[in-house]
Amino acid sequence: VQLQASGGGSVQAGGSLTLSCVVAGTIAHTRTMGWYRQAPGSQRELVAMWTSPGSTNYEDSVKGRFTLSRDNDANMVSLQMNNLKPEDTAAYFCNAHLFDRYWVGADYWGRGTQVTVSS
Repeated sequence: VQLQASGGGSVQAGGSLTLSCVVAGTIAHTRTMGWYRQAPGSQRELVAMWTSPGSTNYEDSVKGRFTLSRDNDANMVSLQMNNLKPEDTAAYFCNAHLFDRYWVGADYWGRGTQVTVSS
């Protein structure tokens, strides 16, 4: 089981980007799925997280600008990022708490994807 992340890139301030993350492999249940980010010299922080059966929470600075969408059938999430600011520049990491087919739970991380916003 692994998380496959895609998206990211470089945009100017005010622009938009979309990040996607899909669970690859057979699992029994997804408890949480979302995104963290880490800027150089900073700690990794939560950006947005979906929690089963259907609630989502956001870091305060992205509320109203970022939207996390969940596709249960595809077992994936997409993070639509609008009105991007230079302070959103960071490596973004997909994260999920998954239960495998034996109902053993664990945290999984995807490969980081870079988001760079220029002023």
